[in-house]
Amino acid sequence: MSAETTRTGEDSYEGGLRKVARVVLLDPEDRILLLHGHEPDDPADDWWFTPGGGLEGAETREEAALRELAEETGITDVELGPVLWRRMCSFPFAGRRWDQDEWYYLARTTQTATAAQGLTELEQRSVAGARWWTCQELTRAHETVYPTRLAELLCRLLDEGPPASPVTLDTEIV
Repeated sequence: MSAETTRTGEDSYEGGLRKVARVVLLDPEDRILLLHGHEPDDPADDWWFTPGGGLEGAETREEAALRELAEETGITDVELGPVLWRRMCSFPFAGRRWDQDEWYYLARTTQTATAAQGLTELEQRSVAGARWWTCQELTRAHETVYPTRLAELLCRLLDEGPPASPVTLDTEIV
């Protein structure tokens, strides 16, 4: 299966539990990179979220995390760390319901310039850019951010370091 065929598989997602790898990417100033997403046909229905996406073929979650990060941000110079959090979520997007089992990996980088290089057609219609956020900016933000407790989780991570084992977050159903 070609890479192009593989990448269109996400656009044709039809249900079932989707295994997802996400990246909590921190720069040298401890800012987190978030993507700005929106409903494909309604840019006013928007939110911020961590880079990441579904596993393809037989790849591991670690491989998916690094691949998705590269495709969505162009950032490849990263040190992938431990799984911080796990979350089950369910949400409507692009006319269907998505049910996901998400693992959030810690990663660090010195590369702060972003350039989406491998977005699917659906992502091209629904991702409006990326921004680095401080913990304080996230705490004060009025925008929708997923997971919803990200500001609190990030501040705890920066204060206490990574948890000894992955923390299971509350299930989010939107």
